[in-house]
Amino acid sequence: MDSSLYKDFKTSRGVTYHYFSSPPHGGKPILLFLHGFPSTSYDWRHQLAYFHDRGYGLVVPDMLGYGGTDKPENVADYRSSLICRDIVDLLDYEGLEKVVVIGHDWGSKITSRLANYYPERFTAYAFLALGYLPPGHNTDLAADLQKTKQALGYELYGYWLFFSEDGADRIIDDHWDSMFSLVFPYDSNIWKTDVAGVGALKSSLLANKIGPLPSYITEEEKEVASRALRPLKAPLNWYKVMTSGISAEDDKSIPKDRASFPDAPILFVAANKDYICLAEPQRQKLRDLGGGRVRIESLNADHWVMLSHASEVNKLLEGWIEGGFT
Repeated sequence: MDSSLYKDFKTSRGVTYHYFSSPPHGGKPILLFLHGFPSTSYDWRHQLAYFHDRGYGLVVPDMLGYGGTDKPENVADYRSSLICRDIVDLLDYEGLEKVVVIGHDWGSKITSRLANYYPERFTAYAFLALGYLPPGHNTDLAADLQKTKQALGYELYGYWLFFSEDGADRIIDDHWDSMFSLVFPYDSNIWKTDVAGVGALKSSLLANKIGPLPSYITEEEKEVASRALRPLKAPLNWYKVMTSGISAEDDKSIPKDRASFPDAPILFVAANKDYICLAEPQRQKLRDLGGGRVRIESLNADHWVMLSHASEVNKLLEGWIEGGFT
């Protein structure tokens, strides 16, 4: 990733974003990549190299709280409505009228809200691992925890409670190698036992469980990512805005005529070995919501599909775009 192609921009609400920007060539479209937790624009490195070489325009920010972007401590600053406005401010600054947006993890949440708030600015939407999230998603976390425990034997979102605790950031930083190996697992099955359930991740960190790196991350890449990510105090606000109810209240500001499923082409790339963002329920939800507007692809990957299956993801995205979003 060419550091000379990074810029800094202050949005209308006064927060500064650090982002990668490269103009298109030969009439290629512009792609906006939005990462999730815990990531920075660095986790799109394989996509940036691939699409930059093919002449696509690129806008790839460090999202709020990460990397070179500002890290506000106020949880309310992480409302989707505000972050979406930040992203549109950035597009305006770059003089970009319409782009294709690709989201992963919490980047998929922002991709979803961009579709609700600013559909006129986006040609199409792609979601990796985590699909479209309707407004008001996860408004009853306690009920979701109970339901998933009964259905799966573990709570899908139990770690949200730990991430929302005071002092969670210190535990994470004190056990960083453990955190990294749990979040980027050698074997994604450990998410069922050591990460997802209520209390599981905290216990795993305090026990300093450390596994080998997955095949798709080198020691050097781990060091680069770690320097950009630490400390994780600000990024935890992406969870606190959910568990506090602020996000659900914020979603009520979406205009009623824009709160429905996007009327635009959508690609969803499911990760079959992601044991938190479960592939099959999402595939079924998108079939029900989108019908023929949604193209669904599946890869035998864990959550970090753009890293572990970079070539497949790149070719899927390129084929979808070049094929007229079909």
